[in-house]
Amino acid sequence: MLILLVDDDRSLVDLLAYALRLQGFESVPAYGAAMALEVFEQKQPDLVVLDLNLGIGNGLDVLKALRTRSQVPVIILTAADGDEDKVRGLNLGADDYVTKPYSHNELIARIRANLRRVGIEPPPGRPAQTRWEVGSIVLDTSTHSVFKNGRRVSLTLTEFRLLFVLIQHAGTVVSTATLLKQVWGDPDTAGTNDVVRVTVYRLRHKLEDGPTHPELLHTISGVGFLFGLRS
Repeated sequence: MLILLVDDDRSLVDLLAYALRLQGFESVPAYGAAMALEVFEQKQPDLVVLDLNLGIGNGLDVLKALRTRSQVPVIILTAADGDEDKVRGLNLGADDYVTKPYSHNELIARIRANLRRVGIEPPPGRPAQTRWEVGSIVLDTSTHSVFKNGRRVSLTLTEFRLLFVLIQHAGTVVSTATLLKQVWGDPDTAGTNDVVRVTVYRLRHKLEDGPTHPELLHTISGVGFLFGLRS
């Protein structure tokens, strides 16, 4: 069972591909509009996940072209304030949409539902994970809570979302561009990279014993951020 992932952010595609692999899916990437159509013709995927903001190229144009070729299920990814894009996408033949920021669990659940709708039984998946623990930090999505050494930490919604993305991929560097897309929805409207740095700064002061010498939330210069204990 093959899922085509269309997004110009390679880090985001890599993270989603990893999450899909854990749930028994195979995936193939396409990093732009032209590549998406080429890969689609070559691989004939069972479902397409299509980001509408492709940088160079328009996701809606890709959707329109796909619908001249196939009725394969297409899930579009839209910004939180992208109501017009959602409507246009659905009118052009998209089967479903997921609003950024989103969790991998939500998107994979949508993938399963859309495959079943067309008569394809998806691979058996693992139970959705709701609890992550790294060092002294525990994040629980079922209660929307974070604890440090057993004591609850008060986070804003944005801080929680940022920590959620980072802790899901603990030990892996997540690029600033990926964080802007996953947490704020759209890097073109989220402001500069300063918004990530400021939110990381606030998180460090809430989670680290020594914020100026962090042990958990690390800046990888020129790349992004990594959450996890380092030897």
